[in-house]
Amino acid sequence: MGKFAEHVYTDPAGIGRLEALVEELPTNAHVVLSLTDGSVCDGVVSVRPSMQQFLDEAHKEGVNAVVRLERPDAPDWTRSIWLDEIREVTHLDSTLGSES
Repeated sequence: MGKFAEHVYTDPAGIGRLEALVEELPTNAHVVLSLTDGSVCDGVVSVRPSMQQFLDEAHKEGVNAVVRLERPDAPDWTRSIWLDEIREVTHLDSTLGSES
């Protein structure tokens, strides 16, 4: 991932929302993500996302994170999604809370 993000967050509410999403996306969780653009994506979280520093288009520094999804039945398929684009996480397994 590059050092730029379309949106970065510096306010406590925005950062808190991203941190809550990180906790909902443990490694190997099978999830359906409802995105802010109305689309839906499902897959398995390859690695729990981590908050990182990015610059937005105005070169303002803040945080965001990316989750990478994979599908075991489609080895060549992956998708990376910015956490701020996630509206809702639905778990298709009981992975939530199984990783510290």
